[in-house]
Amino acid sequence: MTPEDPEETQPLLGPPGGSAPRGRRVFLAAFAAALGPLSFGFALGYSSPAIPSLQRAAPPAPHLDDTAASWFGAIVTLGAAAGGVLGGWLVDRAGRKLSLLLCSVPFVAGFAVITAAQDLWMLLGGRLLTGLACGVASLVAPVYISEIAYPAVRGLLGSCVQLMVVVGILLAYLAGWVLEWRWLAVLGCAPPSLMLLLMCVMPETPRFLLTQHRRQEAMAALRFLWGSEQGWEDPPIGAEQSFHLALLRQPGIYKPFIIGVSLMAFQQLSGVNAVMFYAETIFEEAKFKDSSLASVVVGVIQVLFTAVAALIMDRAGRRLLLVLSGVVMVFSTSTFGTYFKLTQGGPGNSSHMALSAPVSAEPVDASVGLAWLAVGSMCLFIAGGPQALRSLLACLRFLHLQCPFHLVLCP
Repeated sequence: MTPEDPEETQPLLGPPGGSAPRGRRVFLAAFAAALGPLSFGFALGYSSPAIPSLQRAAPPAPHLDDTAASWFGAIVTLGAAAGGVLGGWLVDRAGRKLSLLLCSVPFVAGFAVITAAQDLWMLLGGRLLTGLACGVASLVAPVYISEIAYPAVRGLLGSCVQLMVVVGILLAYLAGWVLEWRWLAVLGCAPPSLMLLLMCVMPETPRFLLTQHRRQEAMAALRFLWGSEQGWEDPPIGAEQSFHLALLRQPGIYKPFIIGVSLMAFQQLSGVNAVMFYAETIFEEAKFKDSSLASVVVGVIQVLFTAVAALIMDRAGRRLLLVLSGVVMVFSTSTFGTYFKLTQGGPGNSSHMALSAPVSAEPVDASVGLAWLAVGSMCLFIAGGPQALRSLLACLRFLHLQCPFHLVLCP
């Protein structure tokens, strides 16, 4: 489930005469919910610095070979797919607030299992739990924020969701620069723990309470968030609509559905997840001397261009941004491939990187002057990636497409 378009997400409790409420607690509630996407981003970015750290770990600490490292990075998406289905069920039955509270549990539990890991299976189990939480959080947090925000700040708060994801990735890269994998996992427990504490004192969304015929609680929630209960309106008849497979027979439904799913598939196959999961390892394989620094640079570029995309998306248009992002990513990946061709002199052409292979501290002569070409091409790729993602999600909302598997569309 994804947040509906602005027309569908107009709050059922609105201010009279178009006057904007001045309650500031709505920003605190939005921040509490946005800690879910922040935790999501941290879980995505965790594997990048953790994999090299685990490969350097000495017994009795668990050690990752190339196959285990691949699973360690990618298994989070399996948990996220399951979490999307679970989140779609929870958000309408347990409510938005309780769903966010519940998703903090596998976040903390997953990182705790990783912290205490003594073997590979504990590492994979912890990553699977964090992936499950990622799926729920990426679905529920945008819904909660869109339903508590009044119109004057809804766009601003809504754009913070994706921004918090990439900030979480950058936080993982920065912390991984100085922390080993166990302490990095300990740090990963902090954002979901804070979310759990803050959400305990935040109200359920007025919209959900009204659909449950809990009018007095909805008015109390509105007073807490907006500072006023003026402008209360009864929910319009048919406001809550369910999706049925029979609707796919209609051209106005199945055409947008096919377009939306195709966009998600193409974006997923672009390789952006691999860059996020294995950024530091990629730069090590590219013989870049300071792979941690390169990963941080990529994370900073991602945050900056995600913010830029949020500002220009409505003016530039979704289709233009998608086309431009696709061109940028094709050019950048081609450049990066050319760099590898110039610096990797061996005859091997395996698509599976030897993650556990030692990397020479001194790059070969051909790569000395080209080292920053690797970083530049990846920065260009990431600069295009977030724009494609934001435009894609906007297109899906415009097409009224709700799909529980949108969560694996990592930034």
